[in-house]
Amino acid sequence: MIARPLIAAVVDAPLSVAEHEDAVADERAGAVVSFAGVVRDHDGGRSVTELEYVGHPSAAQVITGLAEEFAARPDVHAVAVSHRVGLLAIGDVALACAVSSSHRGQAFAACAELVDLVKERLPIWKRQVFTDGEEEWVACP
Repeated sequence: MIARPLIAAVVDAPLSVAEHEDAVADERAGAVVSFAGVVRDHDGGRSVTELEYVGHPSAAQVITGLAEEFAARPDVHAVAVSHRVGLLAIGDVALACAVSSSHRGQAFAACAELVDLVKERLPIWKRQVFTDGEEEWVACP
């Protein structure tokens, strides 16, 4: 049985890691590993009040391609991954990911690698707003 990505999306609504975990449930899976990339209140020693993520029109296609790439792996049963765009508050989930596999080591490794590749390849840029009113763009070409 070939795995398929069950969720692969770029959305402007709140993300639920639990929904991603539920989506990858599989009778063959002995492990489900998930990740929540959460907006924190600091960066580089400065206090952050909010973030805004802006995505290129190709972002949905890129995240789908990444999910399909991981779902095609023989040791992966299912993949769910989403990135949020728009204005996010401290504590909001910006990236949700879940991977199921027969064994925990495979699931941990696949989930970690998927998160790293999303951060590397997904054309989404972040604007940070600091408590002093200054702002900066991160990972912006």
